[in-house]
Amino acid sequence: MLFNSIDFLLFFLVVTTAYFALPHKFRWLLLLISSCYFYAAFVPIYILILFVTIVIDYYAGIFIEKAPAHYKKRILLISILANVGILMFFKYYNFFIDNINSASSYFGANFSFPLLSIILPIGLSFHTFQAMSYTIEVYRGNQKAEKHFGIYALYVMFYPQLVAGPIERPQNVLHQFHEKKRFDAEKLWVGLRLMLWGLFKKVVIADRLSLLVDRLFENPGEYNSPLLIVGAVFFAIQIYCDFSGYSDMAIGAAKTMGFELMTNFNRPYFASNIKAFWDRWHISLSTWFRDYVYIPLGGNRVNEYRLYLNFFIVFILSGFWHGANWTFIVWGSLHAIYVLLNMFIVKRFDWFGLKDNMMFKFAGWIFTFCLVVFAWIFFRASSMDNAMEYISSLFANIYMPLQLKLPQVADELGFGYMSYGISVFSILILVLVELKVQPRFENNFVLKKDVVFSSVILLLVMFFGVFQKSSFIYFQF
Repeated sequence: MLFNSIDFLLFFLVVTTAYFALPHKFRWLLLLISSCYFYAAFVPIYILILFVTIVIDYYAGIFIEKAPAHYKKRILLISILANVGILMFFKYYNFFIDNINSASSYFGANFSFPLLSIILPIGLSFHTFQAMSYTIEVYRGNQKAEKHFGIYALYVMFYPQLVAGPIERPQNVLHQFHEKKRFDAEKLWVGLRLMLWGLFKKVVIADRLSLLVDRLFENPGEYNSPLLIVGAVFFAIQIYCDFSGYSDMAIGAAKTMGFELMTNFNRPYFASNIKAFWDRWHISLSTWFRDYVYIPLGGNRVNEYRLYLNFFIVFILSGFWHGANWTFIVWGSLHAIYVLLNMFIVKRFDWFGLKDNMMFKFAGWIFTFCLVVFAWIFFRASSMDNAMEYISSLFANIYMPLQLKLPQVADELGFGYMSYGISVFSILILVLVELKVQPRFENNFVLKKDVVFSSVILLLVMFFGVFQKSSFIYFQF
C-alpha cells in the first residue's frame, strides 16, 4: 500500500479515527492489526518472515536481560545471526551465487550453483536493522526488555515507518506505545501538513523528474553531455524528494496520533562538505552504522590509518545495505573516498583562515554537490556497464558549447516544455522552503499555522502531481 495512493488515504483516515475512538488499552491492538494489513497489502506471505524474526528477538531480549553475564553475548549473537541470516538469504543469495558462478566460469571450472526465484520482502533491511537495535540496546543495558509481546511486535511493525524508516531506536519508540495519547489538534494539523509536504515532494517533483531520468538511464549512449548532466542532477533531486518525501509522510502520519519519530533528513544538499552531507542524509541509517559498527570498531579512538579503515568499512557496508549490486558497493566506496580525503585535507591544512568565509563555503557547497551527483550515477544505474556508459557519454562531449535547448530535446523523450517548467518551478519552491522557512521549525516542516501555504501545496499536488502509483525508491531496500 503506497503512501501516494487513494487506498492509503482511506486506510489512514480509518486507522487514525479509530485510534482516538478506542479506549487506550485496545489501541496497540488496532495499530498492530492495521500494520499487519498494511504490510500484507504488498506480498501477504512475507508477513510470516516478520513474525519469525519478531518471535526470535522478543525472547532474545527477555533472555538477555535475565541471563548471567557470560551468556548474554551468546544470546545476542544468536539473535543477530538469525536476523542477518534472513536478510542475507533473501537479499544477497543470488548476488553471491551469481558472482561465484561467474568466477568459476572465468577460471574454467565446470560447476555452477542454482539461482533462486526470490522476491525481496518489502523494507526487509529497514525492519531487520530496527529489530537488531532492540536486542543490542537490551544487551548494553540501555533498554529494558519489552515483556508485552504485542507492543514489541508493534515496535517492529508500526506501519508509518515499517517499510522505509526512519530506523528507530527502542528508547525513542517503545515507551510511546505504552503512553496514553490524547487527541491534540495542533499535532494533527502539523502531521497532516507534513504529510502533504512529503506528498508534494514525491508526486510533483520526484515522480515527474523520473519521467526524464528513467529514459536517459535506459540508453545513455543516445544522448549528449548537457542532457546527461541535467539527468544526473535531476536524479539527485528525485531521490532526495522521493525518500525524504516518504520520511515526511511517515513522521507526519505518526504525529497525527501523537507519536514522535526521529528526523531523517536535514537539508543535506545545503552541506558545504561531504562529512556535513552525511550528518544530514538518511540520519537514522548513518547513526545506526555509527552506533553499532563504527564505534564498536574503535571509532576515532584508534590511530589514523585504522580510523580511515573504519570509515571505509562503514561506507562499504552502507553501500551494500542498499542493494545486492556492484553499483551500490562502488557508490559506497566513492563516498568513503570522499570522506577520507576530506578528513585528510582538513587535518593537514587550515584553509588559510578561509574556513568561515562565505565564498569559500559556497565553493565547498558546489564541489560537494558535484561529488554527490556523480556518485548517484552508480546508485541509479542498473549495472556497472550502464553506469560506465552513462559516465563516458556524459564526458564525451563535455567541451561542446551549452547551446542545447534542453526542453526541446526533452520533448522528444516525452518530457515536454510543460513538465520541464513544472519541475523547475517545483524545485524552486523546495529550495525556498528549505532555505528560508524550514530551519526555524522542528521535524522538517514549515510554517506553524499557514493555511494559505498548505492550500497552495495541495493545489499543486492536485493539478501537477504524477499519480501513476509509482513506488518509493527505497522500498526495494
